[in-house]
Amino acid sequence: QVQLVESGGGLVQAGGSLRLSCAASGGTFWNYAMGWFRQAPGKGREFVALIGWRTGNTLYADSAKGRFTVSRSTAENTVYLQMNSLKLEDTALYFCVADPRGLVSRDETWYRYWGQGTQVTVSS
Repeated sequence: QVQLVESGGGLVQAGGSLRLSCAASGGTFWNYAMGWFRQAPGKGREFVALIGWRTGNTLYADSAKGRFTVSRSTAENTVYLQMNSLKLEDTALYFCVADPRGLVSRDETWYRYWGQGTQVTVSS
């Protein structure tokens, strides 16, 4: 029953910013691990950022740390990814992920639920 719907992607110039949103429904997410992976053309899925719904604790990929911020709104059942100082290599399809077991992992196979993705394209 859990559904994740991403939004907020688009075309942005290098150095610019975007905020992605992931609207979650169909469950109670207080103990979930949630966050974001991405997949560039011709490449595999890459960990970006994670957040524990209950604690608010976060985990970031080295490529994202210092530029991206993951957060959540418990009232809206929504996870966000604020992306600043975007680079060409950030171009990818960004997926929202969630897992009810609560533990966070960089391994894509850990997550039970995936959204359909929202495209981010960074231009020079």
